[in-house]
Amino acid sequence: MLFTHRTDAGERLAEALRHLQGEDPVVLGLPRGGVPVAFQVARALGAPLDVIVVRKLGVPYHRELGFGAIGEGGVRVISEDIVRSSRVKQADLAAVEHAEEAELARQARRFRGDRPRAALDGRTVIVVDDGIATGATAAAACEVVRAQGAARVVLAVPVAPPDAVAWLRGEADEVVCLSTPRAFRAVGEWYQDFSQTPDEEVVSLLARAAAGPAPGSAPGSAAAARSGPVEVDAGGLVLAGDLALPEGAGAVVMFAHGSGSSRRSPRNRAVAADLNGARLGTLLFDLLTPAEEADRANVFAIEPLAGRLADATRWLRRRVPLPIGYFGASTGAAAALWAAADADADIGAVVSRGGRPDLAGPRLAGVRAPTLLIVGARDTTVLDLNRAAQHELRCENRLEIVPGATHLFEEPGALDAVAALARDWFAGHLAAR
Repeated sequence: MLFTHRTDAGERLAEALRHLQGEDPVVLGLPRGGVPVAFQVARALGAPLDVIVVRKLGVPYHRELGFGAIGEGGVRVISEDIVRSSRVKQADLAAVEHAEEAELARQARRFRGDRPRAALDGRTVIVVDDGIATGATAAAACEVVRAQGAARVVLAVPVAPPDAVAWLRGEADEVVCLSTPRAFRAVGEWYQDFSQTPDEEVVSLLARAAAGPAPGSAPGSAAAARSGPVEVDAGGLVLAGDLALPEGAGAVVMFAHGSGSSRRSPRNRAVAADLNGARLGTLLFDLLTPAEEADRANVFAIEPLAGRLADATRWLRRRVPLPIGYFGASTGAAAALWAAADADADIGAVVSRGGRPDLAGPRLAGVRAPTLLIVGARDTTVLDLNRAAQHELRCENRLEIVPGATHLFEEPGALDAVAALARDWFAGHLAAR
């Protein structure tokens, strides 16, 4: 069984867990990759979602050998047999535990913020991950959840090797695994898209789940539509995309990817997850076909890319009658601004991340949508190009410089800043429409 991405895996896993819906379960996702899968499970079952933060305790000088695990709430699960056989001093073991406690607290704060941990006493708890390799982390999570008061522990994963599943049946009350291939080497080989899940996406999904359905969002409405893969019709050309429409969404942001990027870009996916958390829909899709991507000249063909984006926008309007914004990265930002300058574009707002708005040339003067340019302070060449392009814009516009950031915003906190700026810009301008 091959999964398209974690959203697809979560939707399929949810169907296999329908029999638990009547038990009023709590769904816990293992960070990071397990949370997008768990989000789909919790949504399908109408269950609360939380993150299960577990830290394995490794024997000093032999960290692969775990002598226990710790979880939130002071939970300790220790194997006294391994402690005795390791012949390691208690002081050394205590030092390991102290260091892991600090990391556990940091992760819990990072993912959950100020929200309280879900109460598990007497509940059926579904522990979800995106797949299992050895099963050590999943087993530790099951032990911690049981120690936190769960009455029944169900471990649910899309894929795992048969021997790991057999072992884990002794660690959980029930194991639900959709696929147990014998030729198993790694979890990622069973996904078409197994790109890394950023912390920002985990934070956003948990916040979105905690917010619950928006008041007045009716099932079957455009805003309550189901997320998932779509085939975008761009003037007769079919392009692969991922549409996400949170319940109560009042607008949709289309992502125009830049050079060397696609709908699978972890940076754009992280920003999209943050927008989803603010109840903004997103459409990430590939502006180029796989064959076209092989020729790098195509990513700089701004006018054809803009025409394709405009065609895709018309397709989206027929499907989802909501205000539309553009988020462009690198050369995709130029395509977004070019398309937004069309007389009938009716685009509510544009955000450029590390973009090349200068490549839109004389079209910049025709853009009417409020435009936000975001550039890293250390991306000096692109910053100069954005300053020059800003002078050509006649619409409402702003240039935001993220301190210490380079072109890809890989520095700690840099992408968080981008997501917050984009979210506020779209929320402010698209909501008004």
